[in-house]
Amino acid sequence: MISLKSKREIEIMREGGKILAEVLRYLGGYVKPGIRTIDIDEKAAALIKERGAEAAFKGYRGYPANICASVNEEVVHGIPSERELEEGDILSVDIGVKYKNYFVDAARSWPIGTVSPLAEKMIKVAEASLYKAALPHLTAGKRLGDVSSAIQKYVESQGFNVVRDFVGHGIGQSIHEEPQVPNFGRPDRGMKLESGLVLAVEPMVTEGGYEVAILDNGWTVVTCDGKLASHHEDTVVVNEGMPEILTAWEKEI
Repeated sequence: MISLKSKREIEIMREGGKILAEVLRYLGGYVKPGIRTIDIDEKAAALIKERGAEAAFKGYRGYPANICASVNEEVVHGIPSERELEEGDILSVDIGVKYKNYFVDAARSWPIGTVSPLAEKMIKVAEASLYKAALPHLTAGKRLGDVSSAIQKYVESQGFNVVRDFVGHGIGQSIHEEPQVPNFGRPDRGMKLESGLVLAVEPMVTEGGYEVAILDNGWTVVTCDGKLASHHEDTVVVNEGMPEILTAWEKEI
């Protein structure tokens, strides 16, 4: 069942989104070579708690950490560990926040130190596929396939691929709600978007093929060819006009 959010609900999610944006902004300046991914997890949990919110992922379907920290060929759901980040790595951090019983969700990918030109481009393409390609279609009256198609076309035009097996989703009173939001598809297909619909749109971009596998830990998703991946996600409110991004700060967009 698809739930449209009231102005009151959106205002709560806006507050939660501000918290999440602040946490991601801090972490973007915190990560560097030598930092362990478990350190990032602990720092994120402390920052979320300080702001009166909860880390939404901890315990969700048995997930053992507060955030997801995926490195290089890890696409999503990387479990924080003793692993130290190294010069040239790509780190994707995905965080869910629960605030006043409503959820928001966002992810960012960062270069660790100096990365290859291809890796740097891929990170920028994942971000632009949301802000440049998808946003103009996240308006009332458009169809879900318009969003999915725009992401796919942009990413592929830049020489990369989008993951098929994992998609975005609705969000609000639950971390995952209907509808699913694929990063691939055909325009003018799928449900018609309405004002008040809140979506977690999350392009997952790969350097090579789009095929992925899940590691033996039951969580971490990796590219089958071992090539790099980048993940960018925001929680977005559909409006009659320009959509509202709840989990970004102004300078990002």
